[in-house]
Amino acid sequence: MVYVYALESVSRNYIYVGLTSNLKQRISQHQKGYEKTTKPYRPFELLHYEEFETRDEARKREKYLKSAAGKRYLRFIREKR
Repeated sequence: MVYVYALESVSRNYIYVGLTSNLKQRISQHQKGYEKTTKPYRPFELLHYEEFETRDEARKREKYLKSAAGKRYLRFIREKR
């Protein structure tokens, strides 16, 4: 399984979208500051995730969620919480 996930910064207005085969480990890497792109935005909450059978399917969804329309969708999810 491949996961597409969105993390929301607790302290700043920032949403990160990524893809992984091990969701728990990947979120832990972000939280610990191992990732250069997300380190300044820690800590994070898991905003959203989706599961896919193939990496190609997941990559297409990741690209969408990184687009302006996808970010609007994620902000909508955030506001519903």
